[in-house]
Amino acid sequence: MTQTLSAKLPLLAVTLGDVAGIGPEITAKMLMGHDELRQKARLLVVGDVDVMVNAVRNLGGDPAIVRKLDRAADASNTPGTIEVLQAGPSLAHVKLGEISADAGDGSVRFVTTACALARAGEVDGIVTAPLNKAAMHAAGHKWPGHTELLAHEFGVKTFSLVLSAGELYIFHATTHVSLRQAIEDLTPARMRAVLRLAGSFAKALGRGDEPVAVSGLNPHAGENGIFGSEDADILAPAVAEANAAGILAAGPIPADALFPQAVRGKWKFVIACYHDQGHAPFKAVYGDDGVNITVGLPVVRVSVDHGTAFDIAGKGIAREDSLILAAERAAHLAPGWTHVWETARAQTGG
Repeated sequence: MTQTLSAKLPLLAVTLGDVAGIGPEITAKMLMGHDELRQKARLLVVGDVDVMVNAVRNLGGDPAIVRKLDRAADASNTPGTIEVLQAGPSLAHVKLGEISADAGDGSVRFVTTACALARAGEVDGIVTAPLNKAAMHAAGHKWPGHTELLAHEFGVKTFSLVLSAGELYIFHATTHVSLRQAIEDLTPARMRAVLRLAGSFAKALGRGDEPVAVSGLNPHAGENGIFGSEDADILAPAVAEANAAGILAAGPIPADALFPQAVRGKWKFVIACYHDQGHAPFKAVYGDDGVNITVGLPVVRVSVDHGTAFDIAGKGIAREDSLILAAERAAHLAPGWTHVWETARAQTGG
């Protein structure tokens, strides 16, 4: 690939996540063994040079392929290389498979560095390897997860964690909170906002004629109030308001009916009320074939849909499949993401 053609490809910042986990390993595997990705995007690691050298060495590769860059603009996209922008001090001392405040601090620093690059227009998208919430909290960063940290960095209030595989997108009205808190957070305002967000995303993808299906909160979507009033009092009115505003929506639909229908292709855009309602069926069906997209940010961000896997870190057996999918999806969405962002901001007010 010529330098001119490469320069036209989106530049993606790949953050290493928690370096005590499998993030460095799967990043190394992706960049060492999948040069076809370089036909779709330029890939710049934002993280730690020493950690990447160790990951390459552990996989039997030549550490000389790891190159330290001083600027994102210097990314060359050269096959067989791993180009790294150093973000903070070396984390080579962090032990694999153990919770470390230093690793937790680094995982946050990698993300904030990537966000700063995106705000400055130096990268076109962000791809994230997994972080460990306990390590992040041990370092004093009390974010529930990547999604909330990213929203803070970009100053947005209306956003959603979205699991995706193929043409299916599962938005989440609530995410990393207790089930009790999730029910409290499922307010009419939040449901209206996430419906507008999902509807605007569908419209930006040219699929505004496909309805957004809302999952019921309670068993059987409340069974006419027998099993709870939230479906009738909160979800149904939000669906009606969305339709009145020109956003096609359906529901609330009992979750045990909706998710099998979505897997079979009836619904492409789905809203889950809480974390496990969306994550459990999605991971059961798609496993490593899915990714995590944050909708509502001014830049595309796509992540793996798995955790740090401390139990297998450094053993050379972690699969890079989900990270590859994340990079491919970010590369596909990045060129049109400004339209996605502007459409969402117009519908939700940012």
